[in-house]
Amino acid sequence: MTRMKMLGMTAVVCAIAFASTQLGAQDNAAREAKDRAEIEALMWRYARALDTRNADAYAAVYTPDGQFSAGGNPTKGRAALHKMVADLKARYDAGVAKGEPQPPMYHTTLNHYLEFVDKDHARLHAYWMTAFGPAGEKVPLRVAAVGRSVDHLVRMNGQWLIERRDVAPRD
Repeated sequence: MTRMKMLGMTAVVCAIAFASTQLGAQDNAAREAKDRAEIEALMWRYARALDTRNADAYAAVYTPDGQFSAGGNPTKGRAALHKMVADLKARYDAGVAKGEPQPPMYHTTLNHYLEFVDKDHARLHAYWMTAFGPAGEKVPLRVAAVGRSVDHLVRMNGQWLIERRDVAPRD
């Protein structure tokens, strides 16, 4: 009888361990799905902020010490990132004031791959393209630039943010 009780208890312990492992895997899958959706929304806010030249919204998608890099000279920190987009808007506004056609700007990411490093860090690998829409008959649609990017993302205070965006990675 004692042997039967031991076998029964062992079976119960194994069943509980198996069930908790399955629940843990389901929890991880649910968290990852939620994180993917939040990261997609983050990158949409990034692109819209840049395309609308909204310096406040652009700086807000980065960590306080966040960095944008397009080669050798990174722009680091929210104040510098804000200034980068504010300067872009100032040039746009100056063109409008001179009566020059100012085409809409579109930043897109293509063929992206999201890699979770751990539960609070991820890397987004993608190809990107910057295009300018038509601005009247004399200014047709044009692709301004294309490339590859790696975004280092971090969850801070429950929110995904860009820690480092590199649009010209060497690796």
